[in-house]
Amino acid sequence: MRQTKRATLILEDGTRFEGRSFGYEAPTAGEVVFNTAMTGYPESLTDPSYEGQILVTTFPLLGNYGVPPQGGSPDLSKHFESSRIHCKAIIAQDYAWEHSHWLADRTLADWLKEEKITGLYGIDTRALTKHLRDSGSMLGKIVFENDDDVDFYDPNAENLIAKTSCTEVKEYGPEDGKRVVLVDCGIKHNIIRCLAARGVRVIRVPWDYDFTTIPYDGLFISNGPGNPDFADATVANIRKALEIGKPICGICMGNQLLAKAAGASTYKLKYGHRSHNQPVRRAGTNSCYITSQNHGFAVDNDTLPADWEPLFINMNDGTNEGIRHKSKPFFSAQFHPEASSGPRDTEFFFDEFIALL
Repeated sequence: MRQTKRATLILEDGTRFEGRSFGYEAPTAGEVVFNTAMTGYPESLTDPSYEGQILVTTFPLLGNYGVPPQGGSPDLSKHFESSRIHCKAIIAQDYAWEHSHWLADRTLADWLKEEKITGLYGIDTRALTKHLRDSGSMLGKIVFENDDDVDFYDPNAENLIAKTSCTEVKEYGPEDGKRVVLVDCGIKHNIIRCLAARGVRVIRVPWDYDFTTIPYDGLFISNGPGNPDFADATVANIRKALEIGKPICGICMGNQLLAKAAGASTYKLKYGHRSHNQPVRRAGTNSCYITSQNHGFAVDNDTLPADWEPLFINMNDGTNEGIRHKSKPFFSAQFHPEASSGPRDTEFFFDEFIALL
């Protein structure tokens, strides 16, 4: 029988869940959230929107198809969504010690140990998820038997956007294409891939970079982790872009920052949307889509100014899933049209933006 170390997940309300380790064995802490997707753990682990979070997977099995090589470069990987794991830990009901996939070059356990990320299995994730759904996402910490304790840590109390953004300007795609400024708030690499594949020149800039000082044909605002209230510098630059009037599009955090620049407000959801199966409806139509999502904050529809309106609505809870200006080329989505992982049913979103340039 395989020997594994005992560990305990302790929630801030005192609830405890006992499990065993399959990753790096050191105490850690973060915000405990759950994801209802059945696949996609390499993409989720490297998604910057999970920065500072302990990820609970509701699908019972983890690790059965291993981990692919990064491929590409650290600036634009081939199989991951960033150059490193952003979760503080990942938790599953069961772990597959033997993996099988033609692309895999290592086990999930080996990858977690390489990047010093905790992994637990043997936990009743159904009970844990029901607790988080009823009580809301909450802080938690993982401690190992006969090891040091660690304090609770609230990732939403610091500027995670600055922590995950690039620090210098980078460019991708054909040099002769239309110029799209991409504000990096903690971007997923597939957003860059989707834009560059459509023949535009992508100018990726840090979250607080004043892009209005350079020539561009369109503005794209990326996803990112944490509380949008920390991105005042980004919001200020977006307001200047609204005055310039060139096409603007945003995804996830980009939806929230565009809304704030327009004058709306955001709020924290009880337990967020993290999955591949979130149904959304395009406002004013019967067109519905199954989307990939990962966010803990949302736009307050009631605070949108008169010249703005919701573009998509979540069919589960009625929350905002995108906004648009009623007359100007500004729009955004709270979900992930680029998916990776998840359904790519809404990748047309990029085509709609490119058509405006």
